[in-house]
Amino acid sequence: MAFKTDSAKIKRWREERHWSQEHLAELAGVGIRTVQRIENGEQASRESLMAIAAAFNVEAIALCVDPEAEAEEIVQRRNSKASAALRLSFLIHLVGFLMGMVVFMAINLSMGAFVMKWATIWWTVGLVGHLVPVFLVEIVSRFQTQLRSG
Repeated sequence: MAFKTDSAKIKRWREERHWSQEHLAELAGVGIRTVQRIENGEQASRESLMAIAAAFNVEAIALCVDPEAEAEEIVQRRNSKASAALRLSFLIHLVGFLMGMVVFMAINLSMGAFVMKWATIWWTVGLVGHLVPVFLVEIVSRFQTQLRSG
C-alpha cells in the first residue's frame, strides 16, 4: 500500500522546531534538495521518509497522510458545499417570494379584492416544498457529525 507524504506536516514540524531546511537535511542525512522537494509536495522515497522521521524521532507513518481521513475530509467538504448551495438556493427563492408577495399585495389592494389568492397559496406550497430538503439535509449532516464525534 502506497502512502502519501504529508508535506505540510513535515514543514510545520520543521518550522515549530525552528530548523532550517539545511539543518533538517543534515540531521536526516539527505540532500537539501530532497527536503525541498518533499516540502513542495513531491513524492519521497521510502529511505528519505525514514531518514526524516528519524530526525524528528517519530515513526515514518507519522509523516504520511491517512488515506481514510483524507477521503472522509474530501467527502465532508463536498457535502458542506452542497448543503451551502441548497441553503443559498432557498434564500434566493425566499427573497423572490417576499418580493412577489409585495406585488400580489399591491394587485389585491388596487383591485379591492383578494384576486391573487391561488397564486399566493401555490407559491407558498412551493416555498415550503423547497424548505423541506433544506431541513432534511441539515438534520442528516448534524446526525452524521454526532456519529463521527462520539
